[in-house]
Amino acid sequence: MCGLAGIAAIGGRKLPESSQGLLRRMTGTLAHRGPDETAYARTGPVGLGFVRLALVDPEGGGQPLSTPDGSLVLIANGEIYNHRELAAGLPAGARPRTGSDCEVLLELYRRDGLDFLDRVRGMFAVVLFDRDRNRLVVARDRFGVKPLFFHANAERIVLASEIKALFDDPDCPRELDWEQALADQMMTCDPVLDDSPAHSWFKGVEPVPAASVLVFDLGTGARTVHRYWEFPAFDGARTGSESELVGRYAGILAASVQECRTGDAGIGLFLSGGIDSVAIAALAGSRLPTFTALNGSTLLNTDAEYAHRFARLAGLDNHQVLFDTAAVPGVAEWKRLLWLLETPLAGPEAYYKHELYRYARAQYPGMKAMLLGIGSDEFNGGYSHMLAPGGRWADFMAGLHRRGVRSDRRLAPGMGAWWDRSGPSLVRTEALRAAAGGTGPDPYEGLFRWKYRELQMYNCWHEDRTAAGNGMEARVPFLDHRLVELTAAVPEELRPSLIWDKQILRRGLAGVLPPEFITRPKIPFFLGKGLRHTCRSFAAMLAQQGDALVEEALSSPRARDYLDADHVRSTLRGLEADPGSGDVEFLLGVVNLGLLDAMCRELPGPHADAPRAALPRSVPVTDWDGQAEEIEDAVLHDAPVSQRAVLARAENVLLLNAPQAGGAWFVAVDRTLTYVIDPVEDADWLALLRALDGRRTLAEVAADADVELAELEDVVADALEAGLLTDAGSDR
Repeated sequence: MCGLAGIAAIGGRKLPESSQGLLRRMTGTLAHRGPDETAYARTGPVGLGFVRLALVDPEGGGQPLSTPDGSLVLIANGEIYNHRELAAGLPAGARPRTGSDCEVLLELYRRDGLDFLDRVRGMFAVVLFDRDRNRLVVARDRFGVKPLFFHANAERIVLASEIKALFDDPDCPRELDWEQALADQMMTCDPVLDDSPAHSWFKGVEPVPAASVLVFDLGTGARTVHRYWEFPAFDGARTGSESELVGRYAGILAASVQECRTGDAGIGLFLSGGIDSVAIAALAGSRLPTFTALNGSTLLNTDAEYAHRFARLAGLDNHQVLFDTAAVPGVAEWKRLLWLLETPLAGPEAYYKHELYRYARAQYPGMKAMLLGIGSDEFNGGYSHMLAPGGRWADFMAGLHRRGVRSDRRLAPGMGAWWDRSGPSLVRTEALRAAAGGTGPDPYEGLFRWKYRELQMYNCWHEDRTAAGNGMEARVPFLDHRLVELTAAVPEELRPSLIWDKQILRRGLAGVLPPEFITRPKIPFFLGKGLRHTCRSFAAMLAQQGDALVEEALSSPRARDYLDADHVRSTLRGLEADPGSGDVEFLLGVVNLGLLDAMCRELPGPHADAPRAALPRSVPVTDWDGQAEEIEDAVLHDAPVSQRAVLARAENVLLLNAPQAGGAWFVAVDRTLTYVIDPVEDADWLALLRALDGRRTLAEVAADADVELAELEDVVADALEAGLLTDAGSDR
């Protein structure tokens, strides 16, 4: 993990003297990415700044790097995993002179030109000045794991690993792109298969495309894009039998894990208890320290428990890092994290990851890299169950078909009206596809292209920033292009047995992992059972200090043009009343937009200089079963609801039925319809709510209504907390 900054003059202009000051400000803004070293290079029309996190050859692997004649100068962020193999293929006189894994890129470029990355494996962002051709060459790895952004005008190009460093240039716009942000599928969660190009969220700022070499002619300012890798077509080009595909996948993954754990500094592992991180732990073959988020969600969905169980089985140190349900990020703390991430998609996952990194770095000061399991779900079928309500492959494909139809409807809204009618459409979906242009991928391939975009816009983005903000590097073994190319080649007839629920991975780990870890179903990081605890914490974060974050967001220069302030405030009140609704990330997204809008106009100071909140602590666990009560007490701080409590609906609460609306029931608070109760999905809760009379105990009411009280404890607690229910008398 390092930080890159660059300035290049266009049209034969010389870099003004002021450019050195600008370059120093930019590298200062990026100081958190490279706490070990800062260096600069100035050659002709180009100035480069570099901050280093030293993982390979700490003593001799510094940058900028250059060829002996000075014709090529390079800075790079990331890791070239096969650098020794690549260097061995160079002529003897062109062998690297340092131990840096990135130096080989200079000679590869000198030999192969713009094809220099074709055989490179790794994660990287590269800035290279070619003096003889007077061009600036910038590039990123195949999945966009390492970030690189630029702003170009008629006079110069500025580049940086993070957007905030570009804002140090007074000529770079500092304006959030509200319309693009509000229309982005990542913000709206519209169920479409969006594979549009990744963007930066800010006007005038562009990301260097993943899997591409971008070339700037410094004479004319013209730019060209050279794609050195194309995301594979998931067309089932068979490359072997079923067992051969499974074996090859397992072999490539094992090799990728070994490549990702190389380096001359300490490495750890985020261990969730799911098969992805457990597989990495098993394949790493060494005693890596492991770190697990212990919060209300991971306690109740058993992720934290399974992480402990595997670590104990494998003899690994496991730190259960505590985020109890009463803990709420502070106002200043959230703004620091948001500016570090510079994306409105900052949410609970990024917060937990950032704090895990902080804890790990404090406990192991020599640790500079963390292994992660991201990328497995996206390309191995990890979301197949979520897209298949019926639980079968046919249901999964039907779900993809519906998303494909919805995607085409956006492109051909007139024809799409046929799908708005009740009942099945009388028009064939092939006709809609033709009307929409008919050039995109089929829904199966569209799923993976959508996830490819999502990785760039969300997963890789926040993993990079949360690691970098703590002087660490995220390493991602599942994002090896050879693995993705292999899953793309699985033929249609083998997809139900290999892609459904990540079977290609699960079967590949037979004999490596115990069966209970191979068969354990996918569980989202903080969603599912226990979600209400996470939602409650982040609703409380937005509501603290008189809704400080919300009000600051709403007062930003452009927020008034785009956000309905009254509805934003009422949504927050609703989330406080019903934290189990799961909508906190929608609200957080628009609040983040307003906060970013304000911050990019009045820039915060460097992240490296920002004050920090208190470090999270861990809960020492040696025997989960024996400590279960102690662990639960440490995490959960909800007051238990006594079965002997005598409860009633509050005086301002009415329970209403609407037969004309399909029999739906509504909860009205102060004569305002506030909640909807589905009579089928929420039948037990409705029965209990109707039976409460303020005279009998909760246990008596539940028995009379024939419902299991244990299944309703959470919702009863939420209703009490929201003031929908009151205690009508003392316990008997």
